[in-house]
Amino acid sequence: MTTVANGVNVQALLEAREVLKGAPEAARFVWRATSTWRGGVHSTTTVKEFYGLGQERSHKSEAVFDADHPEVFAAEDQGITPIEYLLVGLASCLTAGVASVAQNRGIQLRSVEATLEGTHDIRGILGADPDVRNGFDDITVTFHIDADASQQDIEALVAQSQKRSAVFDALTNPTNVTVQVA
Repeated sequence: MTTVANGVNVQALLEAREVLKGAPEAARFVWRATSTWRGGVHSTTTVKEFYGLGQERSHKSEAVFDADHPEVFAAEDQGITPIEYLLVGLASCLTAGVASVAQNRGIQLRSVEATLEGTHDIRGILGADPDVRNGFDDITVTFHIDADASQQDIEALVAQSQKRSAVFDALTNPTNVTVQVA
């Protein structure tokens, strides 16, 4: 049998799944991000600490994300727009899922590229039309995958990735969001 090397430690993930079946409290994670206004519509968000497996934890390094709006919105364009970060999250999550599922199914990947497009009528966020929503109208994800697998197997990889994607779930199902002032 050929060894598949997609860089995913599936054995560790499967073992964790079994352990967490008997310890659901350990499976509760709290992800955190802190955003600081920089001026105009520019903000910087950092991600470092999180809670999981029953204790506080940290990523190996802090991640820093700049968000702004393009000059066409009379802004400085010092980062991508916040709504584009949704596309980043969805693309990253689905792509990671494809790699994980492929590893678990013994499919060698040569390349995976996801292209995402979200259509957005900005009249909503500008308050120009109360009947237009503020967010995306729709998002299209197109995968280009080169792998040692049939088209049907590749489509099944993507379907399973979508089924297990936390970001896909958060975007397509209601999520309780609480906004408060301290």
